[in-house]
Amino acid sequence: MSQQWSYTQFLLTLCEYESTQRYQLRVQRALKEAQLPLKSLSNFDFQRCPTLHQPTVISLAQDTGWLKRGENLLSFGPSGVGKTHLAAAIARSLIELGAKVKFTTATALVQLLQQAKAQFQLQALLLRLDRYDLLVVDDIGYVKKSESETSVLFELISHRYERKSLLITSNHPFSNWDEIFSDSTMTVAAVDRLVHHAVILEIQAESFRKQAAVQQSSSRGFKRST
Repeated sequence: MSQQWSYTQFLLTLCEYESTQRYQLRVQRALKEAQLPLKSLSNFDFQRCPTLHQPTVISLAQDTGWLKRGENLLSFGPSGVGKTHLAAAIARSLIELGAKVKFTTATALVQLLQQAKAQFQLQALLLRLDRYDLLVVDDIGYVKKSESETSVLFELISHRYERKSLLITSNHPFSNWDEIFSDSTMTVAAVDRLVHHAVILEIQAESFRKQAAVQQSSSRGFKRST
């Protein structure tokens, strides 16, 4: 039996469809621009990270308030425990809520900043990066301890301080950040700015990649023995 719609029902349905289409297109464009790894919270194994407070993570992913306040999120843990996965998943959720996000490795970002500085365009680049509510800087621990690299990174941190949010992952705790910045004064100043308005996540777990490799090796060994 065909259903007869009133003009009001038809227009309402049409508007809802148009709104949904626009939302999906906006999210697709934002995700493409963000260049996020394809990760989500739905497939992050919180059970393997007993020190990680799941409600805090969910709250950060579902509320853009901390971005509007220019607060930071700092994620620490050894290699392979899911820091990048978690950062990308939180960023993806925030994009779906309307935030503008950019994901980059620390080494790639530093190279970009250095190039801009050499061309006397560093301030212009920092201002262009302001268009992003959240800048995800992955693996800051791989930045080399040289004045040319760490000085531009410090300028980025100082520029966004209390204005725009940073999400930084690191396999080095703050106590080892002298291995990143070229002098202790810069280290203290950078850490002070980052933690002033920040949530800190610490992930203590065995490397997921190591566990997967062991399981894969065990599986192959079992198959050969049978």
